[in-house]
Amino acid sequence: MDERKYNMAEEVKVFSTWSSPFALRIIWSLKLKGVEFDTVHEDITNKSPLLLQYNPIHKKAPVLVHDGKVICESLVILEYIDETWKQNPLLPEDPHQKANARFWAKFGDDKVSSSIWLGVLLKEGKEQEEGVSANMEYLKYLEEEIRGKKFFGGETIGLADIVTPPAPFDLNITYWLATALSLVVAHDIALGWLAYHLEIFEEILGLKLIDQEKLPSLAAWKQEFANAPIIRENWPDRDKLLNMFVVMREANLGKGTPKRMVYADVSRTYE
Repeated sequence: MDERKYNMAEEVKVFSTWSSPFALRIIWSLKLKGVEFDTVHEDITNKSPLLLQYNPIHKKAPVLVHDGKVICESLVILEYIDETWKQNPLLPEDPHQKANARFWAKFGDDKVSSSIWLGVLLKEGKEQEEGVSANMEYLKYLEEEIRGKKFFGGETIGLADIVTPPAPFDLNITYWLATALSLVVAHDIALGWLAYHLEIFEEILGLKLIDQEKLPSLAAWKQEFANAPIIRENWPDRDKLLNMFVVMREANLGKGTPKRMVYADVSRTYE
């Protein structure tokens, strides 16, 4: 059976918002598998009745609708996609390799994301210096894991590469300001966001976290992943993301916060 004809015969819809990294990973996964789909763009400040109907518990995107079946929550959706469309698998068949991919996805969630977002972007001075130091230790682990490989899963993009961060991209600013900061890390993340969002963070902060000389394998992976056509063609608008991060940083620290670190000697954190 022709795969493309088969895909076109299916109803596949993704409910998304413009900046949602959780919806982005669903879009990446479907495109990597060659599955055709329609995107329903949601306004997070005015959610559609259909989105609320499909996801009455969390009331958020992404939502996948496949031939009338509704699947919510991005990691659950990814597993569904990988089990439904077998081509270009996101997870390896070998149980140990599969467990390893899930480990690095969780590592990105528990360590890398929170250290960069909460420890660096939304901090300044001594607290930011400590956050940078902690983050560099985590990035060193990633450097060791990716060394000698094109992607974290080997020669092709897999789960650990595409899963993205728990920054509050889906939240409007008013809601975010009224929400406890701990909610920022209540979602799932792995590593693909490093290839794009981290450079925006670096520009805002005036520092370099992934250095070609100190972390050559991770820097090469970042470039390789970001330049993959399916990945590159589906990033959110960079300027809009940058402006959103700046607003969030200013809201957390107060307007007029210096962009660059005052106390931290970034270079020594690579030693």
